Amino acid sequence: MSSKKRLINSKKAKIDAKILREKAERIASGTTFFSVEDLSPDKIQELLQELHVHQIELEMQNDELHQSKDELNTVKERYFDLYELAPVGYFTLTAEGKILQANLTATILLSTPKSALINHLFNNFIAPEDQDIAYLHFKSLLSTYASQSFELQMIKGDGSKFWAQVDVSHSQNSIGQRTLRLIINDISERKNTQRDLAIAAIAFESQNGIVITNAKGTILRVNQAFTRITGYAAKEAIGQYISILKSGRQGEQFYARLWSTLSTQGRWQGEIWNRRKNGEVYAELLTITEVNKDGLGVTHYVGNFSDITEDKEAEAAIHRLAYHDSLTGLPNRRLLQDRITQSIYTSVRSLSYGAILFIDVDYFKTLNDTRGHNIGDLLLVDLAQRLRANVRQSDTVGRQGGDEFVILLDELSHEMSEAATMAQQLGEKLHEVMKKPFDLNGFEYHCKISIGISLVTKDATVEDLLKHADIALYKAKDEGRNRLRFFDPTMQEALEYRNTLESELNYALSQKQFYLYYQPQVDTQGQVQGAEALIRWHHPIRGVIPPHHFISLAEDTELILFIGSWVMESACSQLKKWEESPLTKTLQIAVNVSAREFRQINYVSQVKRIIQTSGINPSRLKLELTESIVLDNISDTIEKMNMLKQLGVTFSIDDFGTGFSSLSYLAKLPLDQLKIDKSFVDNIPGAKNDELIIKIIINMANGLEMDVIAEGVETQAQRDFLEANGCITYQGYLFSKPLPITEFEHYLKLNSN
Repeated sequence: MSSKKRLINSKKAKIDAKILREKAERIASGTTFFSVEDLSPDKIQELLQELHVHQIELEMQNDELHQSKDELNTVKERYFDLYELAPVGYFTLTAEGKILQANLTATILLSTPKSALINHLFNNFIAPEDQDIAYLHFKSLLSTYASQSFELQMIKGDGSKFWAQVDVSHSQNSIGQRTLRLIINDISERKNTQRDLAIAAIAFESQNGIVITNAKGTILRVNQAFTRITGYAAKEAIGQYISILKSGRQGEQFYARLWSTLSTQGRWQGEIWNRRKNGEVYAELLTITEVNKDGLGVTHYVGNFSDITEDKEAEAAIHRLAYHDSLTGLPNRRLLQDRITQSIYTSVRSLSYGAILFIDVDYFKTLNDTRGHNIGDLLLVDLAQRLRANVRQSDTVGRQGGDEFVILLDELSHEMSEAATMAQQLGEKLHEVMKKPFDLNGFEYHCKISIGISLVTKDATVEDLLKHADIALYKAKDEGRNRLRFFDPTMQEALEYRNTLESELNYALSQKQFYLYYQPQVDTQGQVQGAEALIRWHHPIRGVIPPHHFISLAEDTELILFIGSWVMESACSQLKKWEESPLTKTLQIAVNVSAREFRQINYVSQVKRIIQTSGINPSRLKLELTESIVLDNISDTIEKMNMLKQLGVTFSIDDFGTGFSSLSYLAKLPLDQLKIDKSFVDNIPGAKNDELIIKIIINMANGLEMDVIAEGVETQAQRDFLEANGCITYQGYLFSKPLPITEFEHYLKLNSN
């Protein structure tokens, strides 16, 4: 009987007993209206009997209730054992990655109390080097609903790491919200075992011959080096006695001493003469080791030997390992430094100039992340061969490390300008050579390289030359990649300035040195419809620093995430203040969003949090995205924009027309506005191409039912042309420069009707 049914029967029995008890009390007190017959002893006895039966039923029901309680306790204990004490960690996450539930095993795996897990981001417990892996799998799950299984490293509360198998699936909670169910299993031991087995396999297939025999000397296993040295294939040697290798050069006394040492010390090492399968006698350096088991004594012998006649070849191999890159076979960093030192001496002796070309593969990390390290390695090998094939025999091509290569050109010319020209010509030739696609196991890859060049002079040092070439390379990558740049002292100054600026940016964040300026966005009547929020850095020494001096640096680091969050919070705070005044309560604020911000997995939840915390009307917040952000990952962009659109946020495409604009993506995106780039506005009226582009953008916006705004409007003629062609919203110095908040609000009052 179920617990619920027992409870119902118990309640019914109690009611029946109560009725009988009341009936008996009325009879006993004489207040009942029964007839005399009803008061007969038989009737009273019958009533007492009924009461007794019901008492028994109540006792039985009470026993059943106790049994139900015990069963419930058993179920609770079983649930605790199955969930909380499960051998794996269980997590329930929100779609944004916040932890909603975690079992006891999960807290043990992460060495973190449950209070420090719940409502925290699961991402916080993933090792930084594996967060890209998690991002891709979570993204795939959220977009396809297909369960994911992957391995990554996780971080415990004490900072230590462990390998985990993660299985994640899509689910819903009781109110229909999307959730993620995770199962975490510690696979560190398996990973360590795999590593140990891999190391053991590598060790067994070493350059040395290895043979394993039983206690009687019968060969059980050999490696490939054994076959190479002795000439016996594995199938020919296995099952034979080890004595098949005896040459007869050493007598019985030699072997007697060998076995005596082996039995007393468990190990023997020395030189021995053996015979190959073809009859050739050769010298070995042999080590024999006993394998003992408790209670069984010697069970196996392991022989490890090398052919001493190949010592010279071994020395060459050691030298190669020390001075050459193992993947490409090119000179490594150590040998390169020796060659550069020699080049400097040559420059001093011959009064000539050489050059160093620092070469870096553009977007190599992306190739590795998307196609795998094996494909990346194939590219490096092929690239090394292509570089080697396009320089002089006397030139050195080396691998500095990772995806960086160095070419050393000796004795180019006695004239510095001519040497620089020759180095430049080689760099341009290499760019041309790279235009031919690489075939990477059937995958066609178009490789681009950035090149930095430093001239080898008599007064240079190895450290200076490598540093200067690296600075030039950085300059080439900073200017857009796939470029060639020479080192000059101004590059050094710029790099040092950049390093200083990065340090000061960190300090500026903590000291609240950033402010928002607002540039009005006006209609044809000059009425302010909104403003673009533009960050300014109030440097205590350099004064006001505009964003183009530091935003690119912030984007290269994680600082842009903190700066972007501050800008969003400050803009929303200002919108909330404006709600209090009829003059400003309908204004919009446009906030620029960087690619690094937008690509965060939790970007939507961040914006939602800021909107909710500030309490603003989200329709007053406009996010400006560039075309490069939109096109970088169109499916991710559409998903995030739709989620933000549901919150009420509006969108504008900034710098429209400068990228690869396409109607196909415009039609898919929930855009509210197109922004005509200043580069087109600068040349109107007069420049026919720019005039045509602007007309097309305006017509396109109208056709897609979007607003259009022009930035960089500085002359009345520009404004008149735009209005005549249907653009009725403007931003630029013709109306106002970006203003601090007090000046902006003063501008509003002066220009309000």
